[in-house]
Amino acid sequence: MTSDLTPVRPVHLDRSSPVPLYYQVATRLQELIEKGEIGVGARIENEVDLAERLGVSRPTTRRAIQYLVERGMLVRKRGVGTQVVHPKVRRPVELSSLYDDLVAGDRAPRTEVLDLRVIPVPDAIAASLSLAPGAEVTWIERLRYAGGEPLALMHNAIPVDVLSVTEADLAANGLYELLRRAGHVPRIATQVIGARSATAAEARTLAEKRGASLLTMTRTAWDASGKALEYGSHLYRASRYSFELNLSAG
Repeated sequence: MTSDLTPVRPVHLDRSSPVPLYYQVATRLQELIEKGEIGVGARIENEVDLAERLGVSRPTTRRAIQYLVERGMLVRKRGVGTQVVHPKVRRPVELSSLYDDLVAGDRAPRTEVLDLRVIPVPDAIAASLSLAPGAEVTWIERLRYAGGEPLALMHNAIPVDVLSVTEADLAANGLYELLRRAGHVPRIATQVIGARSATAAEARTLAEKRGASLLTMTRTAWDASGKALEYGSHLYRASRYSFELNLSAG
């Protein structure tokens, strides 16, 4: 990492917009960080200089910086100043795979397959996949990396008549891409997002401290005909990952 001071180039702000100025400043800075124009470890100029450069008030600048601190993109260090840390992977909550999202975001995904075998479907998953007790599923456990760092620990159960895969397939492709190639396109899903603390084993696997915050996500996906394709139960590092929802009034 470098600790060089990085002046922020002027950004366009729409003062006639109903979007608050602090949020406009924050999102522009976030774009510069995500594009790599402001690198990891770089120091941001102080609030007074930044406010003057952007043509906004100091309170507006302070609020924008605090917004990015809360999102895990900036950190304030005594004696150092405001510094860029690893930007989180922001994932839109839609029917896509993590691998596809990382590729789209140029985050260099890599997959380590930890387990791949055929097992009787666990009772807790059978109902989700509309399978009879004891029916066979392919059980997959993967560790997904982004930019060289572990990001997610992923578990999936897939009916054996839906997909046959090898470790090489899973290491080189996202699960949804493999499903599409097999003629099974995920169209509908139920998804539950939550959070909990990491166990000692999970923390070791994800390069986190024991008890670190993890985001959880469970999902069951179906094709257009209503056939269950996969059940997933995944853990994500909250320090590196967030879900993004776009809302509108009905």
